[in-house]
Amino acid sequence: MRLGEAPEPRPGEGELLVRVRAAGVNRADLLQRLGRYPPPPGESEILGLEIAGEVIEPAGGFRRGDRVMALLAGGGYAELACVAAAQALPIPDRLSFAEAAAVPEAFLTSWLNLFFIGRLARGEVVVVHAGASGVGSAALQLCRGVASAVVATASAGKHDACRALGATHVLDRAQVPAGLGAAVRAAAGRPADLILDLVGAAYLEANVAALGLHGRLCCISTMSGSKATLDLGALLSRRLSILGSTLRSRTAAQKAKLVASFAEGALGRLGAGELRPVVHRKFPLAEAAAAHEVLARNEAIGKVVLEV
Repeated sequence: MRLGEAPEPRPGEGELLVRVRAAGVNRADLLQRLGRYPPPPGESEILGLEIAGEVIEPAGGFRRGDRVMALLAGGGYAELACVAAAQALPIPDRLSFAEAAAVPEAFLTSWLNLFFIGRLARGEVVVVHAGASGVGSAALQLCRGVASAVVATASAGKHDACRALGATHVLDRAQVPAGLGAAVRAAAGRPADLILDLVGAAYLEANVAALGLHGRLCCISTMSGSKATLDLGALLSRRLSILGSTLRSRTAAQKAKLVASFAEGALGRLGAGELRPVVHRKFPLAEAAAAHEVLARNEAIGKVVLEV
C-alpha cells in the first residue's frame, strides 16, 4: 500500500461530503488489498468501509459541521469521503473520532446478524466466535441483557476481555473443533440457539454439533476457508438453519433500514456508555500497512483505527 493523491470525491443526491478524522480497519480491507474482495461496481477502490468525521456538505437531516460516523462501501482511507446520509449516524458526545470510527462496521454487522438475520430472542443461548475481534466485541455487548448465556471463543490471552465485554463463558479457540458442543452444554445446560461465526469452514462441523432444535448458524466470514463437511442428518433432524450474510454488498435501501434500526435501538446506549467501541490501537493514515499487520497477526482486541 502507498499513500497518494486522488481526485476529491463529489457527493451525489442524498450524500454527505465528510472531512474524515478517523477510519476503522477491517479484515475485509486486508482481503481487498490482496485482490480477494473487490468493491461493488461503481464504488471507490480506495480501502475503508467506515469513517468518523465532520460534515462539509450536508444532506438529509445533517448540517455542516455535524460530527458523524458512517458506513460506506469504499473510500474511507482518505481525507474526504462521500457518504449516503441514510448510512450516517450522529456521534455521541462522549465518543472521540477514533472511537466513533470503530462503531459502524462492528456494531451494524453484529446488529444485522444477531437481530435481523439470527432473530435472537430473550433467554436464548448464543455462541460468538472470535469474541475479541471488532465484530465479536460488539456482538458480546449487544447480547448482554438478552441472551441467558453467551459463550465466546478466542485465544487464551483474550478471555478476560471477552468476559468484560459480556461473555458468561469462554472457550479457547483451539478447543472449538472437538469441544464446542460439550462446552455449550456445560455452560448453559442445553445446546446453543444461535451461533455467530466469524471464522468459517474450520468450525462448521462443531457449530452444527453445538446447535439445538431450530438452532441458527450465522456465517459471516471464510477466514479459515469456504468449504467444509455438512452433516445433513443433523440439519434435518434438528431443523437447523445455516444463514450466510455480508454487509458490504447489501443495497443502499437495506443499509439505510439497518442504520435506522440501530439508531432507534442502540445509539442511545452508546451515548450512555452502556455500549462502547473497543479501540486496540491507533495509527496515522500513512502507517496503514502497519495497522494491517497488527490485524493480520490477530493481536488486536477490538478495533484498529487510522487517524487522518
